[in-house]
Amino acid sequence: MPDIQKKPTLSRHLWVIYSLSIILLLFIWYYEWVLGIIMTALLAASLYYSIRTEKTIIDETEAYISTISHRIKKVGEEALLEMPFGIILFNDDFEIEWSNPYINKFSEEDTFVGESLNVLSEKLIPMIKENKEEIWIDIDSLKFLTIIRKEERLLYLLDRTSQVELETLYENDQTILAFIFLDNYEEITQNMDDTAKSQLNSEVTSVLNNWASEYGLYLKRTSQERFLAVGTKQILEKLEKAKFAILDEVREIIGEQNNPVTLSIGVGTGELTLPALGELAQSCLDLALGRGGDQVAIKDESGKVRFYGGKTNPMEKRTRVRARVISHALTELVKASDNVIIMGHKAPDMDSVGSAIGILNIAKTNDVDGYVVFDSEDVDTGVYRLVEALKAEDSIWHHFIEPFEAEEIITNRSLVVIVDTHKPVMVADSSLLNKTDYKVIIDHHRRGEDFIDNPTLVYMEPYASSTAELVTELLEYQPKGLKLKMLEATALLAGIIVDTKSFTLRTGSRTFDAASYLRSKGADTVLVQQFMKEDIDIYVKRAKLVERAEIFRDSIAISKAEPGISYGPVLIAQAADTLLTMTGVSASFVISERDDGRIGISARSLGDVNVQVIMEKMNGGGHLTNAATQLEDTTIEDAANLLKDIIVEYFEGRESE
Repeated sequence: MPDIQKKPTLSRHLWVIYSLSIILLLFIWYYEWVLGIIMTALLAASLYYSIRTEKTIIDETEAYISTISHRIKKVGEEALLEMPFGIILFNDDFEIEWSNPYINKFSEEDTFVGESLNVLSEKLIPMIKENKEEIWIDIDSLKFLTIIRKEERLLYLLDRTSQVELETLYENDQTILAFIFLDNYEEITQNMDDTAKSQLNSEVTSVLNNWASEYGLYLKRTSQERFLAVGTKQILEKLEKAKFAILDEVREIIGEQNNPVTLSIGVGTGELTLPALGELAQSCLDLALGRGGDQVAIKDESGKVRFYGGKTNPMEKRTRVRARVISHALTELVKASDNVIIMGHKAPDMDSVGSAIGILNIAKTNDVDGYVVFDSEDVDTGVYRLVEALKAEDSIWHHFIEPFEAEEIITNRSLVVIVDTHKPVMVADSSLLNKTDYKVIIDHHRRGEDFIDNPTLVYMEPYASSTAELVTELLEYQPKGLKLKMLEATALLAGIIVDTKSFTLRTGSRTFDAASYLRSKGADTVLVQQFMKEDIDIYVKRAKLVERAEIFRDSIAISKAEPGISYGPVLIAQAADTLLTMTGVSASFVISERDDGRIGISARSLGDVNVQVIMEKMNGGGHLTNAATQLEDTTIEDAANLLKDIIVEYFEGRESE
């Protein structure tokens, strides 16, 4: 502390008083010298006393300040050395110049002086260079919050181990709710006698109870096909680490028809109330069922969803009753609307266009104006011939309108029907979704996280081969009024044929029933083949993609297009289909640049490999056997490397289960 400067003998206000007194004394001397002598003596005595008194006060103050300064200095030195947190000074080369005794306790040499900051943590120097103000580091199993003062080249290390442990304990003890549903219980047990049904129930309950006991879950059966499970976040982490092996255990239970039992589980987790957790769990269960079942969906308060399972092809379990109920509900919505606006997805394919035409027929059958939103600038070669045929049929084509025309005629009582997609970013004109309260979704894809808000009616069946198949079934239960035209029936059949690869993939008995119905309505199979014909240059381009394929992990075909050459999504999908026909190939992936600058990947499989799960890891989606994605700000080579890493992770996850 700097020395205290000597102050004047008398303070300024006393000097003023004495100065005035001297002036007054001079007047007294002038008029009465005897009185002046007396007053002078008194003034001198007063001056002497004042100076002495003020000097005493100053001396005492200086002594007190000196004592305080010494005590503060001593306390500062002790605090610096004895504070229960680490203090480190470092130089421009990030070497430790000084460290207090607290942090030196963690040094093998009794001090860190002279060593690099890397001896504490390799994260420190990069974080200091990035001007970070705080960072967490571990020292001898302790958690330290490190406060960085870059300008002073100073670090404070605060032990927060107890706080972290308390937070971890709180986090681990958070409640989770899970709804468990036996996907195909009704189908498996419908022809069973009571004894066989009881045996199946007992076996399923036993497996689930053992699983719950092993992980510490509370499990309660609430109906023949539903269970409720309550646990903690720590238990959930263990279940995720085990990849929810219960799905495989239950699948090993075989019913009388040799059909395996499958589970769907919806899990709600997060810092929420129990009712909110229940809503999350139910929405996750709906999501898992919408994606085909045999899987787990987990969602927290942020809305992010994680999936496990989904390895098997879903059983066909649609019923004629459900198709009839949906058809009647759709009819009522159509009749109550001002008009019907139908949208497929961007870059429409045969299934999208065909199913849109089928819904258009439903609108016309019920005497309501119907329109198909169709961007003429977004036509791929795969549907070019079908579009040309529709243009020649004026009674159909005049119902096709551009997106800007749809925005002019839509009202808040219009019915918007979305076909062959359920993602708002994929529809032909997403702005239309916010201009009406009535929306219907008809789709055959597995449900993804991104879903159209507040739909009035949803008909999603991942067991169906195509949306055209679903729409065809709806047409069968419409009023017997306007008949399907030959071209309409042919467009629907073309959608089914393309999506099933001519009835070879994802084909069930209902697929053939729908095709038979369309054939009876005049669908022309020869015309379908003409729609599906391709130009020679397209064939050559596809052949070049096939030629560039390599085999990865013995049975995965990966083709990388030549950089600088862009391909349409239909073409790379066709190349992936072609690769799948090669001997020994169980799954195929084709990667190429797109016209919009992104990298497109089209994935196909025969069912043993769930390409949907793989594509979802790359922000895509689709079916178990048919999926795709688009990547931004990357290259073909980087996309291929990322894809290979995800494939390796996928197979390692399966092998560890």
